[in-house]
Amino acid sequence: MKSTKNIIDKADLAVSDLVSNGGYLNPTQSNAFLRMLIDQPTIVNVIRFVPMPAPTMKINKIGFTSRIMKVAPASGTALIANDRSAPVTDKVDLSTTEYIAEVHIPYDVLEDNVEKGKLEDTIMTLISQRVSLDLEELVIDGDTLSGDAYLATKDGILKQATSHVVDFSDSTDRSIRKEIFKHGIKAMPNKYLRNRSALKFWVSPDAETEYADSLANRETMLGDSKVTKWTPNFAYGVPVVPVALMSSDKYIFTHPKNVILGVQRQVMIETDRDIRARVLIVVVTIRLDIKYEEEDSVVKCIGLNVDDDAPTTTT
Repeated sequence: MKSTKNIIDKADLAVSDLVSNGGYLNPTQSNAFLRMLIDQPTIVNVIRFVPMPAPTMKINKIGFTSRIMKVAPASGTALIANDRSAPVTDKVDLSTTEYIAEVHIPYDVLEDNVEKGKLEDTIMTLISQRVSLDLEELVIDGDTLSGDAYLATKDGILKQATSHVVDFSDSTDRSIRKEIFKHGIKAMPNKYLRNRSALKFWVSPDAETEYADSLANRETMLGDSKVTKWTPNFAYGVPVVPVALMSSDKYIFTHPKNVILGVQRQVMIETDRDIRARVLIVVVTIRLDIKYEEEDSVVKCIGLNVDDDAPTTTT
């Protein structure tokens, strides 16, 4: 049987194979880790992921904000200057903040994986799973006024959405029903509604359940299907998607790729050990930023109530 010391020595050696240049992953390893990170089942895998070569980066935007088609003048005559169109340019500034993730791997897990030669995969998987969930929390609930030191580093998508807000706080009926989504769609500027199926309502799991329940009350095949099986939910052609960490009293309505997660390519991995707790400690350092590409194409709904008819429960 392998001694604990031999197992940990092998583990340290295996981890050291992951890193070079003072702990930084090489470009191939870094890209692989970032890919594993965004492939986890959170909203991180559907928003726009931008690898950043440096701590700051500018993303240029270009488009037209008004009609460009004009009545054609007589043949051989050019449009007058006032009828000519020029695109509007803008940019999104990304500026990363550094974050640290710490993973403790018990010795018995190391023993299994060292013997099978898969320790590197285990480390990458454990870290990517946890970091992805933590990133979702920051992406959604980041608020520079928060008392939580982690969440206070960035404003997330709820805080950044300010132009179009639907507030049900003073409504006599704040339950999750089709009307709450109707008002969200009506609050979105029409120019962003051409392809509704590409947009998403991001709601809490409780809100999605309540909405499915409202559909189940219909005496139709649709109502029956909501009780007998799980099927995706839609509101006026837009998918209603549950997001684990979304607040139950809010939703975001936008195109997923409108949310930019900028992550600096350089990822650092360092290790230590706690012999009393019998764990190998792996610390990962990354830098990232969160922005909307077009904040005008976001609707935030607040003041919802998923517990109107909820019974008292104990756990």
